[in-house]
Amino acid sequence: MKFLLKLSGFVDALNGRVGRAIKWLILAAVLLSAGNAIARRVFHKGSMALLEVQWYLFSGVFLLGAGYVFLKNIHVRIDFVSSRLSARARSWIDIIGILVFLVPLCWLLIQLSWPLFLKALHSGEMSQNAGGLIRWPVFLLLPVGMALLLLQSASELIKRIAFLRGLIPDPLARGQEEKASPEETKAGNPPSEAR
Repeated sequence: MKFLLKLSGFVDALNGRVGRAIKWLILAAVLLSAGNAIARRVFHKGSMALLEVQWYLFSGVFLLGAGYVFLKNIHVRIDFVSSRLSARARSWIDIIGILVFLVPLCWLLIQLSWPLFLKALHSGEMSQNAGGLIRWPVFLLLPVGMALLLLQSASELIKRIAFLRGLIPDPLARGQEEKASPEETKAGNPPSEAR
């Protein structure tokens, strides 16, 4: 289990780095969006290529960030139900959800999107819009994003099993601590969601 926990730490570090890099994609997308809007409104000029770059950046943020979101436990969760469950029950629900829903979904999306990426790469497929961009980079985002999410799923599965075996503290408790406001942390109070 020590090897698996090390592997889990490596995957966590990888998705942590990707998550930090995505912040720059968000900044670039916001600046590009603002620049496009100003150019269209003020100067009555626009570029389809820049608009498509903006779409590519937004796609990158959402697809590449999925693993980071799962790592930080900031994904959509039904808190009013899960907060009433024990840590062990939450871990079992997560294990079942990862194995039954998340892993098959990621695998299916990788299997379906990889051939689209290869086809676009080999054919040099371009956007049909005038001045549009090549398509393969945006097609590559889906299998890469799902691969990162699949890796993070494996990491979370390892952590949940290790918790159930008593080898590590509750990995979801860490997520609750990170959600605490700075004032709550300084005062030593638990996060408001845990109260």
